[in-house]
Amino acid sequence: MVMKKERKVNVSGKPKHSLDVNRGNGDNKEGRSAATVRRLKMYNTRPKRDRKGKILKHDLQSKELPSTRIQPDRRWFGNTRVVNQKELEFFREELQSRMSSSYNVILKEKTLPMSLLNDHQKQARVHLLDTEPFVDAFGPKIKRKRPKLMAVDYESLVKKADGSQDAFEQKHAGTVHTEGSEGDGLRDLVRHTMFEKGQSKRIWGELYKVIDSSDVVVQVLDARDPQGTRCYHLEKHLKEHCKHKHMILLLNKCDLIPAWATKGWLRVLSKEFPTLAFHASINKSFGKGSLLSVLRQFARLKSDKQAISVGFVGYPNVGKSSVINTLRTKNVCKVAPIPGETKVWQYITLTKRIFLIDCPGVVYQNSDSETDVVLKGVVRVTNLHDASEHIGEVLKRVKKDHLERAYKIKDWDDDNDFLVQLCKLTGKLLKGGEPDLMTVAKMVLHDWQRGRIPFFVPPPRLLKGDSSNEPCTSGLEKDPAVDDNKASAAIKAIANVISSQQTMNVPVQKDLFSEKELEGDYSEQPEPLNS
Repeated sequence: MVMKKERKVNVSGKPKHSLDVNRGNGDNKEGRSAATVRRLKMYNTRPKRDRKGKILKHDLQSKELPSTRIQPDRRWFGNTRVVNQKELEFFREELQSRMSSSYNVILKEKTLPMSLLNDHQKQARVHLLDTEPFVDAFGPKIKRKRPKLMAVDYESLVKKADGSQDAFEQKHAGTVHTEGSEGDGLRDLVRHTMFEKGQSKRIWGELYKVIDSSDVVVQVLDARDPQGTRCYHLEKHLKEHCKHKHMILLLNKCDLIPAWATKGWLRVLSKEFPTLAFHASINKSFGKGSLLSVLRQFARLKSDKQAISVGFVGYPNVGKSSVINTLRTKNVCKVAPIPGETKVWQYITLTKRIFLIDCPGVVYQNSDSETDVVLKGVVRVTNLHDASEHIGEVLKRVKKDHLERAYKIKDWDDDNDFLVQLCKLTGKLLKGGEPDLMTVAKMVLHDWQRGRIPFFVPPPRLLKGDSSNEPCTSGLEKDPAVDDNKASAAIKAIANVISSQQTMNVPVQKDLFSEKELEGDYSEQPEPLNS
């Protein structure tokens, strides 16, 4: 006979059903937990309905009705944001003066009614009451306006069109014909694409990427010609459309000009933007500590952000990548003494809170001639078809003493004679003993771009009232709209850095200038500016 197995009986009294909430898992890790059991039971609940199928009661439905009663408060019945018209005008004028200054920083702009400063174009009012009284414009005796027509009849309209055409031609007569044309109806030859480097849509797209990504924009200038390498279009764009971004002017290559010229340009440019002098070198730099301290203070001002981005923009071959390498104390960006080495923008980490952005060199649209473009370092000298045609301008800009010291040539008649003598001295001759003018001209332009030939634009002389040695730090006072100790401390620190650098000893390369020029010869400076 087969023995039947006895059925196990639950003697312990503990629940064994899989849908029992009090059932414990024990050693079985795959068993249902109490929360899983309650959720499964919730799925099985059904709502109670009447005969028509309308839900009467459901366990998942909230039994508490929402309170639709508005809480009584005295603030509902009183306008607490009333301002007098005179106080509003005073606030707008004060805030406008603060916003127009390049040194002031307004924090927490979201808490300020910035829309009161400028009326939006779509919401701009037509100030009718400024031209006519209220009774004639909106009162019961309102008058129907006759439209202001340019002319009454067709003949007068034709006469007015002819007159405006003549006035336009007289006004723009000087700008229509380019330099060298005599107005004979002929156009000058189209420029070679080589002289339009740095003006493509791709380069401008890279520039605006850097501007949009940056909290602080550092415009790197060539200390030999600061005004010639500035971008007024970019400065105007930041003032009008990017008021929350800050700009710093950086005079790079300050070792190629005398110290008095560097300090003069610092005094002149610091009236518009915070300006610092800089010499890019990994081992022997100048201005590195000042620039780092200013960037740290801007990071303190932007305390609401986790990190700030600093974009470096400027002309080609002014040393943007070299400045970044100097700040990092190692070669993180590819550099070369030729323009166009940086092709795209790139991010570099300086600290945990400061990121640097390198930008390709951008050439801003202006009326520079081909020679000016070459001497500003925009074009690579090796790509020039005829380099000798630009030597005449070099001989005009550089003093004769410097050329004698650099090339050992005492006297010359014109630029061609200068190149012929230089060919004989350096042995640059072709077959038959003919001078190789092209090679020698490129050699002179290379020396010009790399700073081996001394040249600089002297700063404008200040007026007698402004001739004090103290740097101009106007606009650096604490903003009344910002009651923050950190902000005031940061602004004072930036002012101290700018003022202290104008009293430092600026390094100058040896054997570039004579002792008289290093001491400051103001005889060849232009007329003083009245700004």
